[in-house]
Amino acid sequence: MSLTRQQLAKRVAQELKDGYYVNLGIGIPTLVANYVPEGMAVMLQSENGLLGMGQFPTENELDADLINAGKQTVTMIKGASLFDSAESFAMIRGGHVDLTVLGAFEVDVKGNIASYMIPGKLIKGMGGAMDLVAGADNIIVTMTHASKHGISKLLNNCTLPLTGKGCIKKVLTDLAFIEIKDGKFHLLERAPGVSVEEIIRLTEGQLAVPEHVPEMSF
Repeated sequence: MSLTRQQLAKRVAQELKDGYYVNLGIGIPTLVANYVPEGMAVMLQSENGLLGMGQFPTENELDADLINAGKQTVTMIKGASLFDSAESFAMIRGGHVDLTVLGAFEVDVKGNIASYMIPGKLIKGMGGAMDLVAGADNIIVTMTHASKHGISKLLNNCTLPLTGKGCIKKVLTDLAFIEIKDGKFHLLERAPGVSVEEIIRLTEGQLAVPEHVPEMSF
């Protein structure tokens, strides 16, 4: 069975480390804020100018003036700070973010990512994605493994306009956790109940498969 949005966020949260500064992109990545391991000191950054983002608010905590880059209402943890977007992007461009989590339309075996536009469709803008993939060494992409028509999004070569070149090392899809190295995808884990055969069938790019592929645990 493919992972839900919440399960994707929970699995990404397992990649967090104490003391990390982490940027969470729009969409599924923002959900990671709800699953930071208890007792772990992590500072979540939103590129509109917030460092120290907390979990999504309850009705009693709701503050319409406090939002993330996706215009969702958020909370702040103790020690959080607010600043303008210029400061925020200086932090990103200066390489001060330990981990970036963002979505994508396509990723290929060279570590290229296409995430900001589909020609002919409404384009809201690239946001901070180009700065984030250029300024961070540690990036995790969250995405669906294939389209609703069964067309792979893990490709030999991206077909959509690129956001960044050779910058992606790990991809978490609704079917698998994959590392990119040596010009190919390497299967690390599979979603519970998902077969290796299904992952192979829905992966266009070259996929290296070990003898044993463990299921993800949450």
